[in-house]
Amino acid sequence: MSLFKKSGTCHGARQGQALAAKKVALVGNPNVGKSVLFNALTGAYVTVSNYPGTSVEVSRGTAVIDGCQYEIIDTPGMYSILPITEEERVGREILLNEAPDVVLHVLDARNLERMLPMTLQLVEAGLPVVLVVNIMDEAERLGLKIDIPLLQEKLGIPVIGAATAKKRGLAEIRHAITSFERGKHAVFGYSRQMEQDIEEVAALLVGSYTLARKAVGLLLLQRDEEVTALVREAEGERFSAIEQKIREKTFDRRTSLHLELSLERKSIVNGVLQGVVEIPSIRRRTFNERLSTWAVRPITGVPLLLVVLYYGLYEFVGVFGAGTLVDFLEGTLFEEHFNPWIIGVVHAIIPWPVIQELFVGEYGIITLGLRYAVGIILPIVATFFLFFSVLEDSGYFPRLALLVDRVFKKIGLTGRAVIPMVLGFGCDTMATMVTRTLESVRERIIATLLLALAIPCSAQLGVILALLSKAPGALAVWSVCLLLIFMLIGLLAAKVMPGETPMFYMELPPMRLPQISNVLTKTYTRMQWYFMEILPLFILASVLLWLGKITNFFDKLVDWTSPAMAAIGLPRETAVAFIFGFFRRDYGAAGLYDLQEKGLLNARQLTVAAVTLTLFVPCVAQFLVMKRERGVKVSIVILVFVSLLAFASGWGLNEFLLVTGIL
Repeated sequence: MSLFKKSGTCHGARQGQALAAKKVALVGNPNVGKSVLFNALTGAYVTVSNYPGTSVEVSRGTAVIDGCQYEIIDTPGMYSILPITEEERVGREILLNEAPDVVLHVLDARNLERMLPMTLQLVEAGLPVVLVVNIMDEAERLGLKIDIPLLQEKLGIPVIGAATAKKRGLAEIRHAITSFERGKHAVFGYSRQMEQDIEEVAALLVGSYTLARKAVGLLLLQRDEEVTALVREAEGERFSAIEQKIREKTFDRRTSLHLELSLERKSIVNGVLQGVVEIPSIRRRTFNERLSTWAVRPITGVPLLLVVLYYGLYEFVGVFGAGTLVDFLEGTLFEEHFNPWIIGVVHAIIPWPVIQELFVGEYGIITLGLRYAVGIILPIVATFFLFFSVLEDSGYFPRLALLVDRVFKKIGLTGRAVIPMVLGFGCDTMATMVTRTLESVRERIIATLLLALAIPCSAQLGVILALLSKAPGALAVWSVCLLLIFMLIGLLAAKVMPGETPMFYMELPPMRLPQISNVLTKTYTRMQWYFMEILPLFILASVLLWLGKITNFFDKLVDWTSPAMAAIGLPRETAVAFIFGFFRRDYGAAGLYDLQEKGLLNARQLTVAAVTLTLFVPCVAQFLVMKRERGVKVSIVILVFVSLLAFASGWGLNEFLLVTGIL
C-alpha cells in the first residue's frame, strides 16, 4: 500500500495566476542531517534571519519541485513538541503559527527507538508528517536492517529511507513533498487512565487550534505555558473550567505524569519497531566507530585533541596560513609589487598630498586597510575555516563536546558550549551569535564573557602563532596565560552568577571522512560572510585613522595611552596596535605584526603585548552583537571588565617575566 498519490501539477491557481509557495518545515533532533537535506532542496536560494521576537536564527529557502514552488524552513533542533530550550520553542512556534503544508521529520536510522517518540507526537498532533529515516548508510554499515515499508504501514504516514549526505533518497523526498495529501494515520493509545484524563480535558476545548485537541489536552496536562496562554485566549470564560480540570488531573499525577508518559511512549515505539528493525547478533566494529570511541574517552581523546590542535591550528593555520601564505601575499605581492605600483598611480592621478595619504599613506585605505584585509587576514581566515569545516563534516565536534563536558561544568557551561568556543577561534562575532543555542541565560552570559576575553579569532590567532613561534618559550607562556585566565574567570563567573548548570545531551552523528564538496561549500560561505563583514570595517578604520592623523588626534590618543603601555613594559608605538584592536581584534594583531617586522619588540615585550592584546576589548562588531544578544548593561560590564583585566594581566606577566628572566 502506498501513501503517495501520483505526482501532478500545482493545483488551486487560476490560469496565469501565481500560487503562494507551499511551506515545508524540516524538524528533528540536532545532528540528524536536517541542514544537509535543507541545502540539497534549496541550493543557493537561502536567507538566514532571527525568528520574530527571538534571537534564534531560522534558515529559509525556496525550491521548485515538479514545477511547484515551495518555501523550505530549517527549524532549530528539537527533541519534543513540549519545548525546553529557546530553539525548541521556536521550532514549535513555526509548526503552530506557520501551518506548514508538509512536515519532514528527519531522524537518525541508528537511533529509531529514541527518536520515534517525537514522530508519535507529531502524528498525534494531526500535522502533515513525512518521516525521513536518514543516515541509512551508517545503519547498514552497522548491520542494521530496517523494513521501511513495514514501518510506513505501522505509522500510517509516508516513510522514506535516505542518506542525504550521499544524495540517496532525495528524489523520493521531493516526490513525497509534491504528492503529499492528508489521510488517515495510525492512532496510538495510552493506558486507559491516561486516555481518560486527556479526553476529559480535550472534551472541554471548543476553540479552533492548529494541533489536534488530544495533543492540546496533553500539552495542557504537561503545564505547557505557551499552549496554556493560547487556550486561555481561545476559550475565554470557559477557560476557568478547563483550568480546574487540569488542576485535578495534575494533582492526582503530580509526581508521575512525565515519567508515565515517557514510559508509555517508549512502549508504543517498541511495539511499532517489532519486526521493523533487525539487529545483527555479532558484527565487527569499524575503524570509524573505534575512532569515535577514542575521541570521547579522556585517556585517548585528550592526546587526539592535542594532535588536532597541533596539526590543524598550529601547523596549518599558524605556520602555513599565517606564515607561508601571508609572506607571499603581504610580503611579496603587496609590499614588493602592488603597493609601489598603486602608490605611483595615485600620486599621478591625485595632486593633493592629504588625499594621497587617505588612499596610499601610512594608514591608507589601500596600503593599510586593503593590505591587512587581503594580505594578512584573508589567508589566515581561509585556512582556519577550511580546518573548521573538515572537523565539522567529520562529526568530531559533538565528540569534543562530550570530552570537555566535565571540565566545562566547572565553569558553569556544558559540553554544548564547545561549539561557540571553537567557532570563536574563527570569528568571535559569529560565535557570540551561536551562544544563543545554549540552554540558560547564565550559560549564554558566561560564554559571551569568555569569548570576549580569552578566545582569539582566527586572524588574530594566526598572526600571534606566527610571531611567537619565532621566540622560544613565548608561545608556551602565551598559551598557559590564556588557559589559566580562561579557567579562573570561568570558575569565578560560575560562582558569582546565580543558577544551575543544565543537563547536557547531544546526538552523535556518524564519524566519517569529510566530503570535499561539503567542506569547500562551507568554507566558501563562511569566508564570503567574514570578508564582506571585515572589508568595510577595515576601510572605515583606515579613514578614521587618517582623520586622526591629519587632525593630530591620533597622536594625542597614542600619547594618552602611552602611560598604560609603559606600565606593562611596552614601547609607545605599541599603542597603535591596541587602537587598531578596538576596530577589530585581527586588525590589532596585524598592527603587532608590523611592529615586530620593524624590530621594535623583544621576546618579552612581544609576549606581554600578545597576551594583553588577546585579552583586550572585543572589536566593534563583536560588541554590537553582544549588545544585541545580551543587552546594553551586560555588554558594557563585560567591556569594562575585560579592558581592566587585560592590562592587569599584562602588568602581572611583565613583572613575572622580569623577575624570572624566562624571556
